[in-house]
Amino acid sequence: MATSLQQFRQWEPLAGFRDRWNELLAHTPGAQFFQSWDWLAAYWKHFHAGQQLRVFFHWEGQNLVGIVPLVVREEKTRVGRIRVLTYPLDDWGSFYGPIGLEPTKTLLSVLQELQNCPRDWDLLELRWISPDDEAAGWTRQAFEAAGFCPIHTLWNQTAVVDVVGGQAGWQRYLGSRSAKWRANLRRAEKKLAALGPVEYLRYRPLGHWAGQSDPRWDLYETCYQISQRSWQAGSQTGTTLCHPEVQEFLRQVHKAAAELGAVDINILYVRGQPAAFLYNYYWHGYVYGLRRGFDPWIASQGAGNVLLAWAIRDSFLRNDVLYDLGVGYLETKQPWMTRLVPIHRYSYIPSGRLRMVFIRWKRRWQARRARCR
Repeated sequence: MATSLQQFRQWEPLAGFRDRWNELLAHTPGAQFFQSWDWLAAYWKHFHAGQQLRVFFHWEGQNLVGIVPLVVREEKTRVGRIRVLTYPLDDWGSFYGPIGLEPTKTLLSVLQELQNCPRDWDLLELRWISPDDEAAGWTRQAFEAAGFCPIHTLWNQTAVVDVVGGQAGWQRYLGSRSAKWRANLRRAEKKLAALGPVEYLRYRPLGHWAGQSDPRWDLYETCYQISQRSWQAGSQTGTTLCHPEVQEFLRQVHKAAAELGAVDINILYVRGQPAAFLYNYYWHGYVYGLRRGFDPWIASQGAGNVLLAWAIRDSFLRNDVLYDLGVGYLETKQPWMTRLVPIHRYSYIPSGRLRMVFIRWKRRWQARRARCR
């Protein structure tokens, strides 16, 4: 069957491919909600400025068998601003990659196309490569087969909790925590119970296909209000639920996630008042903790920790697979995680560009340093 590659540089022609895109994603090994058509549609609407879209469709006859979304974006470095060709994740999640059942074959077709067309980028860098991808060699094999010589380094690392095993798994998890951790949790639960009734709510709709796509804006608003009353209101990161630069983007994504069955809201109520929230995305057993917060009025009672513990326990009981606590602030996540997961990166720097010599040297130094650890 004849194969072909189709490239899209504008979003409008992609509008009609939502169903085919998400159907392919449903069969993609290790897929994430961030790879959905819906997430990219919201991301591109709000953050397209300064970026150029490069979405590749891999066809076998009339069958769409693979998709590779990329962007060219300018990034500031010590050698000045450079054009980077990469995935459109921008650190909103932990992992990304080709969509489809044959990621190496799909990515190889894209990389071969990039070899044969004029370059409008200075650095080809595929970040957010998962451990499953790295173990199978999907990205590495595609780079090498296309004639690129990539430099493999670590992009970041994320703290995760393996939540398999049901009630027995939860008991094993509790037993693996320190005695101090367990004592602190019991103490916090007692403090909250002394204040009045404590209620835990988790909202995870199945999506439009099951007739469950209500975004429950009342619950989202509760998370938003807690965020406004917490430290997040003064955060300068530009990524919190209440930050003006991203709040409309996150609301649009929330609606899309509800449609796909990817919303996971957790709220703890004390005396009938919302005390803490966890706002997550969910996809095929994988929970990604996007944001969390607690109301200052109850901060000293440990409401945030109680909510996280109860959400992890509930994930065990729901037979989830993984709870990703996210990158950053690892010192606060260490007591909760079962392991630290590396996030990989593959970089290709074309020769003949003098100012890119420093970037190449830096990536090689990073690779050598990682091997020596």
